[in-house]
Amino acid sequence: MALIKKLNKWANSHAYYPIDILRIVLGVFLVYKGLYFFQNSSYLESLLVELKFDGFSALMWSVHVIGLFHFVGGLIIIFGLLTRLSLIVQFPIFIGAVAINFFGVMNTQNLLEASIVLLVSIFFIFYGSGKHSADYDFKMQA
Repeated sequence: MALIKKLNKWANSHAYYPIDILRIVLGVFLVYKGLYFFQNSSYLESLLVELKFDGFSALMWSVHVIGLFHFVGGLIIIFGLLTRLSLIVQFPIFIGAVAINFFGVMNTQNLLEASIVLLVSIFFIFYGSGKHSADYDFKMQA
């Protein structure tokens, strides 16, 4: 807990607008991907089938959960509300997105997107929401 407080103090004293913009861009990208997966569920289904992900109900459940987590998590990240929690919940999905390119058909654009999102999410798990976020505003009101 002391480490998290220390990291929060460092993050709040080094609040830069580019980092907040990066957080918002990450959130917008995740919202876009969530909507994309809802509209093109067959694309995500084909990626999961290549991994021998058996069971129709489990497959469809995974397709909808991934889209929902990206959409809702992206909205939360845009506003900077519970950013760390949202990214920790989505972290297995990000790792799975990178792994799909190694165990399935290699697509360099998807690998690059997934790797960048994974690295940026690791950064924000440690950095937090930043000074220009709902988390910071709620903390200052208390």
